Amino acid sequence: MTRVLVVDDEPQILRALAINLRARHYDVFTADTGAGALAEAAAHEPDLVVLDLGLPDIDGVEVIRGLRGWSTAPIVVLSGRTDSADKVDALDAGADDYVTKPFAVDELLARLRAAARRAVPGDTSPTVTFGHTTVDLAARRVTVRDSDRSIDVRLTPTEWHLVEVLLRHPGKLLSHRQLLSEVWGPGYETAGGNLRVYMAQLRRKLEADPARPRHLLTEPGMGYRFQPQDQDPATTADASTGDTVGTV
Repeated sequence: MTRVLVVDDEPQILRALAINLRARHYDVFTADTGAGALAEAAAHEPDLVVLDLGLPDIDGVEVIRGLRGWSTAPIVVLSGRTDSADKVDALDAGADDYVTKPFAVDELLARLRAAARRAVPGDTSPTVTFGHTTVDLAARRVTVRDSDRSIDVRLTPTEWHLVEVLLRHPGKLLSHRQLLSEVWGPGYETAGGNLRVYMAQLRRKLEADPARPRHLLTEPGMGYRFQPQDQDPATTADASTGDTVGTV
């Protein structure tokens, strides 16, 4: 049974999430403070963590850093903070995804399922296929299917580095700062224009419809995500539909 630690200082949200998760056969532990979250995590070693940032004793970003000191469990932030700086700080600290309150329960559950799938060791093959594109990371070769033939696509060294980082973290939301630091190195953390230009170039080369990408996705104000499969509508459910839990 998958163990989930839910951390929120709002009793109604904590209760609602615990009920929904237990109904879907998760083993749920809860905490309403940062200190309690770290203690529960140490005691139960959760497989997934749902974490509010606005805790009464320790800021949620510090809780993420504390967990990342020893745990690789996926962390899905659930917060009323909508400022992009808060989102980036959480992702840079080690969060795997970010859901803003008010939220649809079905969306959160879909994000948790996706995070759990990514946490399971999978195929280590250097070849990644998505849509009509195949990327051989070992051979550094990209081919795109066009009718009944495959066409080689040339990537620049920077495009290669960027696509490698994205493809090696399937489904994971990567912040602008993370990508800029990994691809361009220290000192480029604020060079967002570079990242936008190269993402646009990759979409033109790798997406069937660059104007409506299905695999190289933008998370506004946060970063980018490589979606191996066609986007699951459940993961982009409008928070105004379905069962919605409020903000604090």
